[in-house]
Amino acid sequence: MRQHIVADLGDLPLHGQKSASMTWWGTLAFMLIEGTGFALMIGVYLYFASLAPEWPINAPPPDLGPGTGVTLLLLASLVPNWLLGRWAAAEDLRRVRIGLLLMAAFGIALMVLRIWEFAALNVSWDANAYGSTVWVLLGLHTTHIVTDLGETFVLCAMMFSRHANNPRRFGDVQDGVLYWYFVVLTWLPIYACLYGIPRL
Repeated sequence: MRQHIVADLGDLPLHGQKSASMTWWGTLAFMLIEGTGFALMIGVYLYFASLAPEWPINAPPPDLGPGTGVTLLLLASLVPNWLLGRWAAAEDLRRVRIGLLLMAAFGIALMVLRIWEFAALNVSWDANAYGSTVWVLLGLHTTHIVTDLGETFVLCAMMFSRHANNPRRFGDVQDGVLYWYFVVLTWLPIYACLYGIPRL
């Protein structure tokens, strides 16, 4: 006769952090899908560059100032992002609030610089294959900054409201921290393509 084992799951936590969270796995899967899109677009850029007799096509290379400013700001944002992850893991609400406000400020500053960066590309989106590829690459990355900035605003609103009493929100902050690392990491090869390859 078969015996059925009954497990009492009542003591399990209602939420988890990092890899114990389903949201963490969803964020990871999203980053893999989006990372593939970035890799494909970089592949298109490199393919066009290999076929063109000159690269960039009928345009000077993008101005280094705004793009380098974005890069430095992204790299600087890793410090408060890392601290925010630690504070969320410790469920330190006061510091998490400060960290979220810092990350929101970085996101806003990045968007201001990004506006100047589009103007410094020195080519319109419809000029040729080079212009279209450059604008799509920069547009894709800008979309991810905007998405993360929106998420940061939502997390700020929750952490400054009664929803901060739910420990699950700290896991949500950790997922946002993970996503920001992705935003910064994907920018580095894009920066190399947009600003390095045209100067080779």
